[in-house]
Amino acid sequence: MLRLLCTTILCVIHVLTLINNANGQEFTEMEMAQYREKIKSMFYHAYNSYLDNAYPYDELRPLTCDGQDTWGSFSLTLIDALDTLLILGNHTEFQRVATLLQDTVHFDIDVNASVFETNIRVVGGLLSAHLLSRRAGMEVESGWPCSGPLLRMAEDAARKLLPAFQTPTGMPYGTVNLLRGVNPSETPVTCTAGVGTFILEFSALSRLTGDPVFEDVARKALRSLWKTRSEIGLVGNHIDVLSKKWVAQDSGIGAGVDSYFEYLVKGSIMLQDEELLSMFLEYDKAIKNYTKFDDWYLWVQMHKGTVSMPVFQSLEAFWPGLQSLIGDLDSALRTFHNYYTVWRQFGGLPEFYSIPQGYTVDKREGYPLRPELIESAMYLFKATEDHTFLQLGRDAIESIEKITRVPCGYASVKDIRDHKLDNRMESFFLAETIKYLYLLFDPDNFLHNSGLDFELGTGSSEDCVFGAGGYIFNTEAHPLDPAALHCCSRKHEERRELQDILLNLSEPHPSPQDTQSQETESGMEPPVMDSSESIALKPGTRRKAPLLSCPMQPFSARLAVMGQVFSDST
Repeated sequence: MLRLLCTTILCVIHVLTLINNANGQEFTEMEMAQYREKIKSMFYHAYNSYLDNAYPYDELRPLTCDGQDTWGSFSLTLIDALDTLLILGNHTEFQRVATLLQDTVHFDIDVNASVFETNIRVVGGLLSAHLLSRRAGMEVESGWPCSGPLLRMAEDAARKLLPAFQTPTGMPYGTVNLLRGVNPSETPVTCTAGVGTFILEFSALSRLTGDPVFEDVARKALRSLWKTRSEIGLVGNHIDVLSKKWVAQDSGIGAGVDSYFEYLVKGSIMLQDEELLSMFLEYDKAIKNYTKFDDWYLWVQMHKGTVSMPVFQSLEAFWPGLQSLIGDLDSALRTFHNYYTVWRQFGGLPEFYSIPQGYTVDKREGYPLRPELIESAMYLFKATEDHTFLQLGRDAIESIEKITRVPCGYASVKDIRDHKLDNRMESFFLAETIKYLYLLFDPDNFLHNSGLDFELGTGSSEDCVFGAGGYIFNTEAHPLDPAALHCCSRKHEERRELQDILLNLSEPHPSPQDTQSQETESGMEPPVMDSSESIALKPGTRRKAPLLSCPMQPFSARLAVMGQVFSDST
């Protein structure tokens, strides 16, 4: 403990020095524009290397200048990079790639795919591209954003994942075969994040398409997981989705758990959902009580709260950004600067960093070009306008360029101590790392819109507003527009209401005397029209009980004729 205290004091002294130095430097508009151009050149060096050497494989192998399939043979880097193209301003290439993906990618393939990764990268990437397609200058369908080819691709991919949720608990398996469903021999053990990282993409799908199944399974998984927390309010790292028993009982905010907490916060914002926020706030109390030490977050035993691993994991670096979303800025700033000292020590974040020893952990020395610290810098700069966070961005650009750039792209760092490289460039480098870097230096980007600018819908969506800000990034940095979800969910509600009105009108309305006579004579309910005779339902479709007899909702006013609304006697 004494050693930990000494290390912490030294870190604080170092951080204060960094803050003082950073505060002395303000980045000019010209400098920020120069960094944006530099980041663009980094993106195109990596992106063109993928196209020239790896497409149609999932990812680039930059040391050997070839490609490999990693997550399912989806041309994954193209899907992950698509919205980044638009954010960088390249409408032409966005249009080309969006059309190419529609023609070449399908999901009826005999591949075992990660349910978690397919959701955040493929479903999330396609949803984001769909919602941004009109801004990119693509011709969209009349029903957009509630229909469109990229949305149908996202829905198709998500349906391939649904068999994984068919468990007694509602918590999904970690892997599914896209053609045959869950393998009978598939392990029921999956990580916490693999259970709780679906509510953004799946609720977006349900609200855009009108099919509630996606949001339903995501919510069921979240609620089932919520019930498994320990008596001190913590969750572990891996759980058996059949029995609800915790297999790995280490509790923290890093690998295996991270995006579960992220989606509770972001889901509550995107969906305006108090249940999700209350879940997170309960977890946040337990996390602060048992895992937080001197603005570091350690790993503890989920039932006892005793420290099991006094390490910082690079995936935990998203936490300060998440704290900024709930207004906990003081804590976010202190924790961010702890993490920044580690970056400065190595020129990147090692996967594991021993806090007591102040050094890397054996066999966890790599840096695969992760975005999390840059992501937090973007959120915190937006919240504070403190140029300290721009300094982190500058350091990241210089480190990535100096250490990881090779002729065929950018290579993951196998060992951050001696900067040996690994033959892989993960798709999240283009989806997240480059994107967050660019957005950090581009405070006027449309994704940072505070609501002053917006677009009006056309056709059936003419009364909808889009692009007014409030974009929610999924855990792969794919932005989702909450306004579009609201527009489509409202339209689906109105369509259901109209159907119910028409059904009600098509029902026969026998007199009370006839009804009483029928019930007396036969003891049975009066007959109703067959569904095939309905003016509102297709043959074979089950009739729903009418909700309204005299509609009073705003939508119903659109049916008004000379100030009158439809009623039972119309």
